[in-house]
Amino acid sequence: MRAGYSSQDELYERCAAEHGPALARLAHAYESDPDNRRDLLQEIHLALWRSLARFDERCSLRTWVYRVAHNTAISWTIRQKRTGPRTLVSLDELDAIPVAPEAEKSMAVDRLTELIRKLRPLDREVILLYLEGMDAAEIGELTGISAGNAATKVHRIKSLLARQFNAGVSHAE
Repeated sequence: MRAGYSSQDELYERCAAEHGPALARLAHAYESDPDNRRDLLQEIHLALWRSLARFDERCSLRTWVYRVAHNTAISWTIRQKRTGPRTLVSLDELDAIPVAPEAEKSMAVDRLTELIRKLRPLDREVILLYLEGMDAAEIGELTGISAGNAATKVHRIKSLLARQFNAGVSHAE
């Protein structure tokens, strides 16, 4: 338990206050259905609260929160895949999927989120951590890949998402 906190509940409250919006964005990126998204977010918060009893400060609190959240979301995705039809694809396969044109530009964030949801778990985790402002070293620490590999993945995923996104925009205009 982190020094300066008398209880697991106090530490959880700090984590929820500081990282709650990021956790909600993460849940949104992993789950498109609003009801399931709420369930996933609740599961993330529960897993975070439970995990804080084991937090020993070998990493930053931020790193701990993201690690627990991403592991919970990945487990959720695996369970959902087992219970329903959902296809995860590689970056190359995603590049080949035609992007459905959208009439309203206000749907841009939803389209980008949907593209991110189609990524395999590690690729999705890497780009979400990047979008939360983490650098390659932090992404590598959280995902277990080297910082160089994380930087390469970020660059490749950004390029792919930009191509897919722009393909959808050009079809819509």
